[in-house]
Amino acid sequence: MNVFEAVKQSVTTRQAASYYGIRVGRNGMACCPFHNDRTPSMKVDSRYYCFGCGASGDVIDFAASLHGLGKRDAAVRLAEDFSIPYDGAIRTPAAKRTPPKPTPEQRLRQAEQHYFKVLCDYLHLLERWKIEYAPQPQDAAWHPLFVEALQKNSYVEYLLDILLFGEMEEKAALIAEQGKEVVRLEQRISELTASSAGSSYADDGRNGTGADAGRNPGNAGGDAERRREEQHQELSDSVPA
Repeated sequence: MNVFEAVKQSVTTRQAASYYGIRVGRNGMACCPFHNDRTPSMKVDSRYYCFGCGASGDVIDFAASLHGLGKRDAAVRLAEDFSIPYDGAIRTPAAKRTPPKPTPEQRLRQAEQHYFKVLCDYLHLLERWKIEYAPQPQDAAWHPLFVEALQKNSYVEYLLDILLFGEMEEKAALIAEQGKEVVRLEQRISELTASSAGSSYADDGRNGTGADAGRNPGNAGGDAERRREEQHQELSDSVPA
């Protein structure tokens, strides 16, 4: 089987697009890499078709256009990247085989995907805190996590909008400017997740992660109040400015 047949039978355009750093939605739509696409306009499956610029073809056409290669070179690259055997392939010992280096655009897309996930996780926390720590009539002061939710919610949504719909230059600037902050957020979320997983109590909704997240934690009994205080001690020192 020649390289063209082997690749077409083994890899879909959707698999190749995801491998090369293009985010594909569950509906198979992606932002077209072949024109300045602000909203997903390319349908990616076994083949691809862009409703914006009209680009279309099979997986080899896609790789050729994406990497600026001829069709045979694109097919060979796909075969190497996905470890697809074909007639005439040069057998490289596994020990000497090195993975292809990502291009600057691929690195940017990988960073974009990573930042998007971290910011989404943080936004979910903010939304939870806004309900769980909402001020009660007996509260003398607002809880720091409720204050953080009010301060950060809109700004995080703004950053996510840039990652979804912004120009490539805007995304690159965001990634460059927010790198340290995203690392801090990721570490903070990881520590909070580990702390929650290590708790010995069952989640009955009173800690804000269950179905009854909106009830007043002050009425849930002493255990719930102690859990809030413990979580506050873990997080209050790391509230972003």
